[in-house]
Amino acid sequence: MSETRANGADVKTAHQDLHSELGALRGEHPGRSRNPVIKVPDLAWLEFEKRDLDRAEVFARDFGFQVAARTESELWLRGTLAGSPCMVIRRGRTSRFIGPAFRAAEQADLDRLARATGTDVRAADVPGGGKMVGLLDPSGFPVRVVHCAEQLPELPEQQPLLLNFGTEHRRTNAAQRPPREPSRIQRLGHVVLETRVFGRALDWYLDTLGMIVSDFLFLDGQRGHGPSMAFIRCDQGSLAVDHHTLAMHLGPGNGYVHSAYQVTDLDSIAAGGEYLNERGYKRSWGIGRHIQGSQLFDYWRDPDRLMLEHFADGDLFSCDLEPGWAPMSTSGLAQWGPPATRDFLGASPSPQRVRDVIGALRGDNEMDPARLMGLLKAANS
Repeated sequence: MSETRANGADVKTAHQDLHSELGALRGEHPGRSRNPVIKVPDLAWLEFEKRDLDRAEVFARDFGFQVAARTESELWLRGTLAGSPCMVIRRGRTSRFIGPAFRAAEQADLDRLARATGTDVRAADVPGGGKMVGLLDPSGFPVRVVHCAEQLPELPEQQPLLLNFGTEHRRTNAAQRPPREPSRIQRLGHVVLETRVFGRALDWYLDTLGMIVSDFLFLDGQRGHGPSMAFIRCDQGSLAVDHHTLAMHLGPGNGYVHSAYQVTDLDSIAAGGEYLNERGYKRSWGIGRHIQGSQLFDYWRDPDRLMLEHFADGDLFSCDLEPGWAPMSTSGLAQWGPPATRDFLGASPSPQRVRDVIGALRGDNEMDPARLMGLLKAANS
């Protein structure tokens, strides 16, 4: 339980009871697999299709990506940190998310994964070459696990500003003038997905890729039905890693929610946001600070209405920390910042959303009227 003392009195903090040391109740999901096939150390990249690669590249540069490679049919985007690209966009008939690619710790993991899943190790279509195993998760997303032959070199960083704090003065005789320029993406952080088969998908990522849960959310009054959302991190043992690399929540559709990309600091988020606003892009929600994960955040829509996030200063957890459990609510999304928008929540009705709800209630999945009502209540709480 997180508390501070002010003038001798106990003061509840924004994290009170939201990452409980007590963790799961007896019989609840442990948040990790006893014997996973492999343990992926991180995401590699995300795969998208778009009709207009030129327009996609303009937004990508404005958002803060740099181009790693470009052909007539593919656009590979990267951040400043050494490693693999962040994203590949392939020319297609529509604009959509395809699926995630995770990084294998070593090439032998690909052989182990292929044997366990009855698949083959194939050449990976990535700049510099490599190997991959192609899988399909229970939600129907293609999932690649890759081992790249070459790593992209580090690029110049956007340097953090030197800040003065109270009596600690590190900057004197110098003005603070952050440039109005794109936030410089450092790396891919996480992807968030909606799924009708939350429980099956969760177990698949834990059992197959060795990921572990940082935080569970449950619907108010329905904890006995199990969690409805999970923030999932990679397991690198004692090495602390991002609070979540993948987040999934139960919903009437199977689809992409957003993806998040790390930048230097709050000024990078804010100045980069002003740059995007001046160029006519639409902010979905921000700026604020999350609760689960603690990231500073700012969400934007690209020209095809896909949501991307700038983030900084996220939590890092080692394998020792057990999952927290908290009720799912809109007010629980942020410690501070503007109220979550209907656009961010996906609460604006659309013909596709109505079809998703009808299909989910009729289909063989984990959605039922009680869960649907719980989700609607959470969105308004």
